[in-house]
Amino acid sequence: MKASLLTYVVTAVVLMPALTPTAHAGDEFQRQLWITNAYGDDVQIYEVGTWKLVRQLKVGLNPHGISATADGRTVHIAIENFRGPDGELIWIDALTGEITGRIKVGPRPNENECTPDGRFIYVPCADEHWWVVDGKTKKVITRIETGGRPHNTVNSPDGKRMYLSPLGSPKRVTIVDVTDNHRVIDEIPFDNITRPPSISSDEKFFFQNIDGLLGFQVADIAARKVIRTVRHTVADGLEEKKSRCHGLGVRPDQKEIWSCNVEHHTVHIHELSGDYRQTQMVTLPGRVYWVCFSPDSRYAFVSVRDKSQIAVIDCESKEIVKLLPAGREPKRTQVIDVPLK
Repeated sequence: MKASLLTYVVTAVVLMPALTPTAHAGDEFQRQLWITNAYGDDVQIYEVGTWKLVRQLKVGLNPHGISATADGRTVHIAIENFRGPDGELIWIDALTGEITGRIKVGPRPNENECTPDGRFIYVPCADEHWWVVDGKTKKVITRIETGGRPHNTVNSPDGKRMYLSPLGSPKRVTIVDVTDNHRVIDEIPFDNITRPPSISSDEKFFFQNIDGLLGFQVADIAARKVIRTVRHTVADGLEEKKSRCHGLGVRPDQKEIWSCNVEHHTVHIHELSGDYRQTQMVTLPGRVYWVCFSPDSRYAFVSVRDKSQIAVIDCESKEIVKLLPAGREPKRTQVIDVPLK
């Protein structure tokens, strides 16, 4: 293990250009976009605003999920590893690019999430369980069975609850109380197999892409039930072309919710209130797969998976301002404010 860890660290240092300050004068952090290239072995990191490549880290085969501590110092990457029986979870020092920890988890881990302090990381694996890892000891402390194929994880805004969205027959989201020994406290049923989710900042509403729907469902979290099904309006001529939705995100300013329509190569933008009216649609150059935002809601980042690109979209004008080169099949992305000290 020591030899492989050293190899990754040296590679990261060789590829690293000098850090430059964020565009916000006086701030002592750099706003970065992290990209996992799911059919490669690397993670790419761009500076938001200048769009310069900061680093390209070799991390292991098939990096998939990503999460980061609230202070921007530590990043966790789930290594899916198509060739082996086990997946991995790694820790990265966001400032230096050094891999500081690496442990085995269950098979084919997908989108992980951590508590704001990084104390606990929830890793969905293809054995019907979420593996819960203690970020301090770097050990697996428990597993939570949901059935199906664990796929996506969302943290509550206060970090006290985890929402687990598996693929397959469960057709429900499992809610876990992180503070009470990772106890399952309830679930929210949906009309079909769950895909990427999102959550409102007040933790009142949970949004879920599901199979068989070009759109998303809205659940009242307190009531534990779906209260609205929102359908996308597609472009003329695309009505008969089959597609699905995979990628859902609430803008940090809580004004809009964006949803990725994979085969139609579009992102649909809806109001985050009332009847969730669709206000705009952005056409991308290929199959879209994931969306995230900068914390100031200035930019959206959409993975154009089959073109090996990340589209940077201005959230106000809804125009594509940049297509960033990515690696093989980019999937998950996250914007992280990395302290420069």
